[in-house]
Amino acid sequence: METENKMEEENKSPSLSSKKEDERIVRILSKDIEGGMKIYAGLTKVKGVSWSMANAICKVLKIDKNRKIGSLNDDEVKKITAFMKNSEVPEYIKNRRNDFETGENKHLIGSDLELKKEFDIKRLKKIKCYRGLRHSVGLPLRGQRTRSNFRKNRSKGVGIKKKKKVVAK
Repeated sequence: METENKMEEENKSPSLSSKKEDERIVRILSKDIEGGMKIYAGLTKVKGVSWSMANAICKVLKIDKNRKIGSLNDDEVKKITAFMKNSEVPEYIKNRRNDFETGENKHLIGSDLELKKEFDIKRLKKIKCYRGLRHSVGLPLRGQRTRSNFRKNRSKGVGIKKKKKVVAK
């Protein structure tokens, strides 16, 4: 009788623990990630972490990328955050190669990435280069056509009729 009760408890415990993992929210670098996601996909929710960077994190730290992110303990979360801040990965994975100010290859994450991007755009506007002017006007930078897209509530071009409002009587 006791062995049957133990077997029933063992069968129940994995399902209970998986529910706890799914409900748990893990916080990595000021980003809340649902516990039900796999580690590989969950790491990409952090701003600045691409799929290739998430794969590199899992391989270097020897973490199974198909595990649920809710199953990570505190030590593993600390390892992941420390690795993200000071990542030793190949240079082609890093998101800021040959930095404008320092010339170094860096990998920026979170608010640092947003600030750098904002400062880069301000610098382009300040020196009034082509990309800076396009940023300030709100037009596309990389040679896309603007005849049909990027209109933003402006009047349509010549040859396109405006829709007339129908007045209900």
